[in-house]
Amino acid sequence: MRLTTKGRYAVTAMLDLAIHAEDGPVSLNDISGRQGISLSYLEQLFARLRRRELVSSVRGPGGGYRLGRAMDTINVAEIVDAVNESMDATRCSKRGDCQKGDECLTHHLWLDLSEQIHDFLSAISLQELIARQEIQHTAHRQDMQTGNRINAFLSDAMNG
Repeated sequence: MRLTTKGRYAVTAMLDLAIHAEDGPVSLNDISGRQGISLSYLEQLFARLRRRELVSSVRGPGGGYRLGRAMDTINVAEIVDAVNESMDATRCSKRGDCQKGDECLTHHLWLDLSEQIHDFLSAISLQELIARQEIQHTAHRQDMQTGNRINAFLSDAMNG
């Protein structure tokens, strides 16, 4: 079982949004720049997140996205579920037809693992992630790198 890019990117983008929420609406372009996720992929993910009311969009100049609820009420499992990502350790997509149409010996073991993973991610909120020192450090580094790229671009534009 592995979480695919869709689930990983959705959680990463939501965490980025939560970290920068106090600055006002956050553009997908800003998230894309900081996280290295393509803008078109973020648009697809945010359409799904918006349908689940995990985010809301703000139109117009200075627009972007805001969290749909308080960050302490949004958990990681909700984000993964919103983008239709399966946390399934079974080979049969939980259907029970893993061995020529019947359950295999370990079907319920892998089913239980899938439930444990979902429960684990359900117990972690965006607020809890933001409180982690290593996440704060990484966010600060990303902000500094983004700022340096913008300053270099502006400098080149003024001197060019």
